[in-house]
Amino acid sequence: MNDLDDFRAALRQPPGEPFAEPDLARIMADGTRLRRRRRLLTGTAGIAAAAAVVLVVVLAIQLRQPVSAPVAQPPSPAPAVSTTSAAPPAEQPIGDVIGTGIRTQSGELVFYARAVDAPELPDIRFGLVAGFRSGTSLQSVLATNEVRGSDRSFGFHATDGGEVIRDQLIPVFGYFAGPAAKITTTVHGQTVEAHLAKWTADPKVVIFWFDPAAVPDSAVLTPLVAYDTDGKRLTR
Repeated sequence: MNDLDDFRAALRQPPGEPFAEPDLARIMADGTRLRRRRRLLTGTAGIAAAAAVVLVVVLAIQLRQPVSAPVAQPPSPAPAVSTTSAAPPAEQPIGDVIGTGIRTQSGELVFYARAVDAPELPDIRFGLVAGFRSGTSLQSVLATNEVRGSDRSFGFHATDGGEVIRDQLIPVFGYFAGPAAKITTTVHGQTVEAHLAKWTADPKVVIFWFDPAAVPDSAVLTPLVAYDTDGKRLTR
């Protein structure tokens, strides 16, 4: 018998111990774990490869992107220089300024005439202003003028005042066109005479005002009455 015959005879002999049946459940579980491990390794490798590709692309873009040239900034604007325009000239009185002797913190209370230029009032060329005079400066406070007919038609015109402006009671004032030598009113039954001053630009115009203590406002006035030098009543 040769070696081949001995090998064949050994294969035909039964084993000393019977083989156990294969554990199919364990074999399948081991195979599943092996497949999962392969999938995990494959996924990790894919992610690593993708990250490497992205990194290479980013680096390539950065290398190819030209360096941005510095942008020229606009020159800074020159600092604004504050300029002060000359104050407008003070209102030029027509004729002399009339002092009242009433002293206030803003100066002496005065009256003066001013020019009026309104297309809707073709026959009104002047009006009156109550204001304060301090030294050579004038500060207007209240202006009034006729609004109907002519500014020099016979009679009383532009009566105003009797109100507090800038903490100062402005006297009731106005003017009379005509030869008035005396102007009166009645307050609470008492006759009150006005102060008078002829307008130097036209002596036929007489500017008048009442003492604020005697005539505090125009509401207490009765109709004004003008008299000539002979005491003759000029108005009804």
